[in-house]
Amino acid sequence: MSPSTSPRFFTEREVARHSTKDSCWVLLGTRVYDVTAFLRMHPGGEALIRSRAGKDLTQVMEGPPHRHSPNARRWLEQYYIGELDRESGAEEVQKKLPALLLLDCTDCRGGNEEKLKTLRVRRKASEEAEEKSAEKTSKVEDEDENSPYKLCSSVDLDKDLVDWRKPLAWQVGNLREKYDAWVHQPVDKPIRLFGNPFMEAATKTSWYWVPIVWLPIVFYLSWHCYTTLAQGNTRIELTSDFSIPIPKHVFPVLFMIGWFLWTFIEYCIHRFVFHMKPPAHNYYLITLHFLLHGQHHKSPYDGSRLVFPPGLASIVVGLFYMSLCKTLPETISVSVFVGGLGGYVVYDMIHYYLHYGSPKRGSYLYSLKAYHVKHHFEHQRSGFGITTTFWDHPFNTVIPDEKF
Repeated sequence: MSPSTSPRFFTEREVARHSTKDSCWVLLGTRVYDVTAFLRMHPGGEALIRSRAGKDLTQVMEGPPHRHSPNARRWLEQYYIGELDRESGAEEVQKKLPALLLLDCTDCRGGNEEKLKTLRVRRKASEEAEEKSAEKTSKVEDEDENSPYKLCSSVDLDKDLVDWRKPLAWQVGNLREKYDAWVHQPVDKPIRLFGNPFMEAATKTSWYWVPIVWLPIVFYLSWHCYTTLAQGNTRIELTSDFSIPIPKHVFPVLFMIGWFLWTFIEYCIHRFVFHMKPPAHNYYLITLHFLLHGQHHKSPYDGSRLVFPPGLASIVVGLFYMSLCKTLPETISVSVFVGGLGGYVVYDMIHYYLHYGSPKRGSYLYSLKAYHVKHHFEHQRSGFGITTTFWDHPFNTVIPDEKF
C-alpha cells in the first residue's frame, strides 16, 4: 500500500475469514497484512503461518523461539493492506439508527417522554460515531509516527536510492558508501539488471537447466571413470620403483572426496568473492559485486536468479577441472572432479529449495532453510554454508544462537 493512500479498515470477522493457503491475513497490533504470497517462502513453513492466521503476531515477532530482525519487519510491511476496525459494533448500530429514530419519533408524538430521552442519547451517540470515523485515518497516522514498527517500514520503491523503473546494473555503483546498507535491505520485487533484452535474459536461469546441463556430464564421466578403473591399469606412482594400484571399488571414495572438496569451494566463493565488501569509492567493484551476488541479497526471492547460469558456472567448473588435472593422475583427477561437479548440482538445487521449498519441520533441510534465511535477513557476515554448515565452524562464521 502506498504511504500516501488512506488505509482500509477491516473488522475482526473479515480478518478471521482469511485463513487459507489462497488467502492468509495476519495482524501486528491493529495493522493487517496479506501474507498469502509469502506462505511458501516462510522459513517456519506454510502451516506455521496458517495456524496464526487472523491473530496478532506481536509476541511471535519478539520471540521466543526467534526474534525477528528489522529486515524481517521491513519485509512484512510490504504486505500491509489496512487497519483493524475495533469499533465495528458502533458502525452496526449506526446502520440501524435511521429505522430506530423513525420508530422513536412515532412514539414521541404519542407523548412518550422516556422515548424522547432515548432518542437524544442515540442521536448523540450517532454524532460521536461519525466524529470517530472521520478522525480514524488521521489517528492511525499519528500512532504510526510513535510506533516501534515505524523504524521498520517497508522500502518505498518510489523514493529509493535507485530508480526501479530503470535497469539497476549501472545505477548501484553511484551509491558509494550507501551501497552496503542498501543492498542488505531485501525487497520482494524482481530486479531488472540490463535494458538490453538479450543481456537481461542471459542473467536469468530456471532451476531445471542446472540438472539438464550438468547431470548428463556427471553420469557419463562417472561411467567412464569406473570402467577405466575396472581395467586395472590405473596406478599412483610414489617412486620410480613403487606404485599403488587403484581398483574400481575406490571410485565411490574418490567421488565423495570431490563432493567434500566442493563444499569447501562453495564456502570460499560465497564468503570471499560473493561477500567481499567493495570499496565505497570504486564504481566498478560495486557494480561487479551487485551482478555477482548483491542482486540476490536485494531480491532474495527472485526465482529466475537463484541458480548459476550454465555459462558462468562453466568458468568455475573449468578452473576446478584444470587444477585437479595438474595435481593428480588423469583418471583419479576426473573421478574427484565428477564428484565435485555432482556436489555443485546438489548445491544449486538445495539453494533453490531453501528459498522456495517447504521442508518438513524438524528435518535437516528445515534447519538449513532457517539458517540460510537468517544469513539473508540478519547475519550477512556469517552463515556462508549452503549445503552444509560444516565449514562455518572451523572458520568461526557460525550464526550464533539467539538468547532471550
